[in-house]
Amino acid sequence: MILVISRSLLDTIVADCARDPHRERCGLLLGSDAHVLAVRPAANVAPDPATEFEIAPGALIEAVRAARGGDLAVIGHYHSHPNGLAQPSARDAVAAVGDGGRYWLIVTDTHASAWHFTGEGAVEGFDAVALAITGDET
Repeated sequence: MILVISRSLLDTIVADCARDPHRERCGLLLGSDAHVLAVRPAANVAPDPATEFEIAPGALIEAVRAARGGDLAVIGHYHSHPNGLAQPSARDAVAAVGDGGRYWLIVTDTHASAWHFTGEGAVEGFDAVALAITGDET
């Protein structure tokens, strides 16, 4: 499994996450199949954003409605890990149950990794996904 994203979109995500390195930042991955074609930062409304994330429900609802109207689909989301580990946590595994097989992009200050929740993967029920970084946004 491979997730394709452009360098400029990945840079946008990294810059968003760097805005507050002590809190988990988050947002939506928009695109088609396994190609990220746009990203949309979202508010983290988790009770303790230093150690967990929850995408603002309104942002997700708006994106899903837009997709129904012909815009890009929500194929996953990103979030940062201030602890410096670019792998899913036990809390991520709990949140992933029922996410519809979306991609998870986890960012630290030095690394980004992609994941897919299967419930039986090697890391907290996630399988690693190869991240293919392209030179443009297509």
